[in-house]
Amino acid sequence: MSRRMSRPAAFRPGRFWTVALAGAAAVVALTGCSSFEYQEDICSSGEYPVLTVGGTGGACVSDGEKPPAGFTRYPEGKVPQQVDDEWDVYWRTHTLDKDGNVIDAPDAG
Repeated sequence: MSRRMSRPAAFRPGRFWTVALAGAAAVVALTGCSSFEYQEDICSSGEYPVLTVGGTGGACVSDGEKPPAGFTRYPEGKVPQQVDDEWDVYWRTHTLDKDGNVIDAPDAG
């Protein structure tokens, strides 16, 4: 006759994972996913952002290349890094004139 070992009735692996997942879901719901926030970079690795002179458009240029005609680099310390960061939002209503001065964007509402 073979001996069969049984687990205590209180421990069931399926129930453990169900409770663990329910707990994790509750944490996510209560924190509003704040710890899982994703921020998209303005440009890919190996690129830097440039601004349209006199407008709010932008582009990304490969490192080591000059901005194309009609574009310029952002002023030092005012370069947007992620979508919707402080400087990305700022440059939606501001731009640079042909002399490099910060001005209100003409097409900003």
